[in-house]
Amino acid sequence: MSGQPFYHEPVLLQEALDGLSVRPEGVYVDATFGGGGHSKAILAQMGAKGRLIVFDQDEDAWKNKPEDDRVILVKENFRHLKRFLRLHQVSGVDGLLADLGVSSYQFDTPERGFSIRFDGPLDMRMDRRGEVTAATVLASYSESQLHTLFEQYGEVRNSRELARHIVERRKMVKLATVESLRAVLEPIMKGNPNRYLAQVFQALRIEVNDELGALKDLLEQAAQSLRPGGRMCIITFHSLEDRIVKHFMKGTHDNDNILMPANATRVALKMLTAKPVEATEAEQKRNPRSRSARLRVAERIK
Repeated sequence: MSGQPFYHEPVLLQEALDGLSVRPEGVYVDATFGGGGHSKAILAQMGAKGRLIVFDQDEDAWKNKPEDDRVILVKENFRHLKRFLRLHQVSGVDGLLADLGVSSYQFDTPERGFSIRFDGPLDMRMDRRGEVTAATVLASYSESQLHTLFEQYGEVRNSRELARHIVERRKMVKLATVESLRAVLEPIMKGNPNRYLAQVFQALRIEVNDELGALKDLLEQAAQSLRPGGRMCIITFHSLEDRIVKHFMKGTHDNDNILMPANATRVALKMLTAKPVEATEAEQKRNPRSRSARLRVAERIK
């Protein structure tokens, strides 16, 4: 698949466009370019003087890069939003969209190690310039560190037992591939094996890519970068992300250290979605990966 463009059906496409309320001459950010579907739709609503800044840390995403003079490509993590807006002399934006899901291409490429459906290396890096892989985490983290990440990021029912089991088994088995991990976990899985493995993989992927830390950085910088009346549209795919987005947009926090800290920079936002927007039955049937998608929209009010 190397060097070839790929297709990724954008989730909640019309709902996201409605949330952004694209102005033809506006400046917008697609923080997660991926397969380019959302960007293509945004560009279709923009005029000749509009600009779209697109971010993606995954080099494979750029197989789909648009040949369009209105587009600025940033091949970095979206947590560096403000830095690259300054670099490209963009003083403010009228809207930002982030689709936090793993792309179909990433899931369907065995050598990336994101999916339980294929054997492959336990990699899971969104940015392959990074040094830490899922195999690194499994080999080097302490029992308490593994317990915490499986409990918080995967919400695994027997996270303590799981961490202890991995630490014991890794002395005898090298956990370097999807199948080696599956085999080691088989004796202690609880409930549906595929769901259990999906939770374990989610936890590892979040840790490898510091996904929640990057999301918090994005939210703060996006709010600060929006012009008054500008909108932020965030599509999440699991409860941890959705809770962070909801609390940030509402300007609330609690004592859970997974959420935005109480001293986070606050910008006056108005949440436009009382409840998260979900995919229609038709979209869920057409694209099963949209079933867990949740869209929240907020507008900067001053």
